[in-house]
Amino acid sequence: MRVTIDALTVEVAGARLVREVSLTAAGGRVVGLVGPNGSGKSTVLRCLYRALRPTTGAILLDGEDLSSLSPREGARRVAALPQETSGEFDFTVAELVAMGRIPHRGTGRRTTAGDEGICAAALERVGASHLAERSFGGLSGGEKQRVLIARALAQRPRVLVLDEPTNHLDIAQQLEVLSLVRDSGLTVLAALHDLNLAATHCDELYVIAGGAIVASGPPEAVLTAGVLAEVFGVLGHPVRHPVTGEVRLLFDRLPEGPPGPRAPVGADRCPPPAAPGSPE
Repeated sequence: MRVTIDALTVEVAGARLVREVSLTAAGGRVVGLVGPNGSGKSTVLRCLYRALRPTTGAILLDGEDLSSLSPREGARRVAALPQETSGEFDFTVAELVAMGRIPHRGTGRRTTAGDEGICAAALERVGASHLAERSFGGLSGGEKQRVLIARALAQRPRVLVLDEPTNHLDIAQQLEVLSLVRDSGLTVLAALHDLNLAATHCDELYVIAGGAIVASGPPEAVLTAGVLAEVFGVLGHPVRHPVTGEVRLLFDRLPEGPPGPRAPVGADRCPPPAAPGSPE
């Protein structure tokens, strides 16, 4: 499903949180939103999963305005893992994942055998079948994220929205969760704090600063030294992974003193990977 955010502006209590944000996520692509704290990433995503109403602008799902859909129909198309998800649910894992079926059967209706099969398949897909009877509140951070992804998959959406899905996870859990998301086949929009994770797992990135998009494109074209300095306030060094050839970033503090002359566009990008067997 193609997601189009068109000129989205959000104002709350007289403060403009995002302004004229436009972006596109093609079907099956993983699109990352990156930017400093308070830049507006979460605000954009909250509009997409309808926790916040935009002041102006539109969100289109395959050309259909999201605001025209009923809450139930919207939930059949868009599932979300918000940043503020509580970890104190008094439910078993199986009960929590079954909540993903509510948009399809409605509240108050019993879970059917078909629902149970869908939930079991979702848990198996994320490698969490053995957790079904465990209390959600007693799980580790990585286990909780896997279960929440299973709930989203049980919802059978076409779009998955993730707000900082790797917060408080160790490195192995971060890679595991993002690999699960990557392999879901869904259109994914994710706010990510770690730029190296964003560069590795996203097809495209949108950089947000001060509530506006300031750069967009493939990670290699976006995460340049100039953008890292201007937006994130760090000295960035794009390098190549020695095995995969993918871009990775090394960081230093910006030097003190007045800035020097700007490098031409593209001059600070990572060099192409060396051919196998060629001298370094």
